[in-house]
Amino acid sequence: MSLVTEEIKASASEIYHGDEMCQEKSKFLLQEIGLPRGLLPLKDIEECGYVKDTGFVWLKQKKSITHKFEKIGKPVTYATEVTAVVEKNKIKKLTGVKTKELLVWVSLSDIYVDDPPTGKITFQTPTGLYRSFPVSAFEIEGEVVKDKSKEVNAAAAAVGVKEV
Repeated sequence: MSLVTEEIKASASEIYHGDEMCQEKSKFLLQEIGLPRGLLPLKDIEECGYVKDTGFVWLKQKKSITHKFEKIGKPVTYATEVTAVVEKNKIKKLTGVKTKELLVWVSLSDIYVDDPPTGKITFQTPTGLYRSFPVSAFEIEGEVVKDKSKEVNAAAAAVGVKEV
């Protein structure tokens, strides 16, 4: 049963269809709320929507997928429908996302970064258990972080790039 009812769709500020548009919009939303753009690596997204008044977001994809975040070695599975409530630096009431811990798939309910930034992102389960990882593990490979001049300058310094 879908959590996205016709009533919710009717109240949506934005609804998009098609993988290309939904990929762009989901990454833009993650960036806008201060989370890494690679956090939701969904494929074949059919529909995405956003209710600005409540912060409710949904993404529907053709089939569920499992993605392994290589930098932390964790597999994450995304259901055909992922829903959440978003606010600055936080995703709450997340549904449709599970991660594997000690041979068991565990649902995630909240994802947040600290304010002021510490470089860590925290994932929480409905039972209150949580785990933190570096934010950099969830950035899109090869993509320059926009509007975060400190991170860009730090990355440039780390690889020996000089500004002219």
